[in-house]
Amino acid sequence: MQESVRRAVEFLEREIQTYRALSLFLSKRDVKKHVPSTEVRALSSPYYKTRMREAIKLVSELKNST
Repeated sequence: MQESVRRAVEFLEREIQTYRALSLFLSKRDVKKHVPSTEVRALSSPYYKTRMREAIKLVSELKNST
């Protein structure tokens, strides 16, 4: 795998892991009491869900291209 492709895959995988961790954290009941609902809604918006689906698809395509 080329160096630039490898770095792109690593970046996207970290972004996906970060989003999953934030989603899990914000889904906890106690957190909802302390975090403004606008921030919770922002991370659960269709934009981020679509972005994560695209990132997952892109990672698999980049891995399979070599």
